[in-house]
Amino acid sequence: MTPVDPATLVRPRRSIRGMSAILLPFTRDRRIDWDAFAAHVARTAAAGITPAVNMDTGYVQLIDDATRRQALEVARATLGPGAEMVAGACVVDAPGAAFDEAAYGRQLEMITGAGAIPVIFPSYGLTAGSDADVVGRTRRLAGRVETFIGFELGTAFVPSGRVLALEAYCDLMQIPNCIGAKHSSLLRRLEWERLALRDRTRPEFHVFTGNDLAIDMVRYGSDWLLGLSTAAPEAFAQRDRWWAAGDSRFDELDDALQALGDFAFRPPVPAYKHSMAQALHLKGLLETDEPHPDSPRRPASDREIIAALLDRISTAGPGLGA
Repeated sequence: MTPVDPATLVRPRRSIRGMSAILLPFTRDRRIDWDAFAAHVARTAAAGITPAVNMDTGYVQLIDDATRRQALEVARATLGPGAEMVAGACVVDAPGAAFDEAAYGRQLEMITGAGAIPVIFPSYGLTAGSDADVVGRTRRLAGRVETFIGFELGTAFVPSGRVLALEAYCDLMQIPNCIGAKHSSLLRRLEWERLALRDRTRPEFHVFTGNDLAIDMVRYGSDWLLGLSTAAPEAFAQRDRWWAAGDSRFDELDDALQALGDFAFRPPVPAYKHSMAQALHLKGLLETDEPHPDSPRRPASDREIIAALLDRISTAGPGLGA
């Protein structure tokens, strides 16, 4: 395949579609802080960003169905009827497990019942076998819903992740009710290839970047569904408005947000969720910076660095970082 020249993909003054994964916050006694969760959903929507609940940032692999359902119910009650929301359809299994279509069906029913668009999370059963197997199983799930978003997730995030070959991604794009796919390989080249393919074959399809180490992929035609944005949805919204307006302030704000992403998404990558809690706590938006009890933690010394990074965001976009 001829390498893609990213310069040919740049789309100035494009309106960007953003979706932000909502952090699930915890109290000092390690209970879910539903009031803070609802407030975060409301802030995200008020910024003009679509809330994404029960994603990796919401510890979807670590919570049970009752908690997932409550997150959907709280978010819907906060947003009101008709407001756009997306949510992760996650089945937790083990290596060697068979594809559990019925379990996915229950997740899809829960999500669509809350008026949300499902994002189909990988599982060992879904991602086992050939790329054709994965796409075939996804087609079966597509038959259960009106619309959905696919998901390529690298194993740096979860061991059951799978990134498709480009030919299989093309097949995924041809599923009519798949409106887009989140791409989280953390590799620019693979995303550029997907964007070029999208532009040639299905221009209305959304490539939602999940590359928290390269959030400027929006320059090239990606939209976004990120965990990093949970720390500063208003700043991401301002950045996107500046891009659509052709305002050069986009660059400095994007750089400031990327600096936070580079620090928060260092190995071990799953510990970024604690970094996001630290950021929101420093901004006075959470009672504590506690992560899920079973999620990796960052050292307390990170807080000083995150505070400096938030100040940089505030300087690049006045009033946004603190």
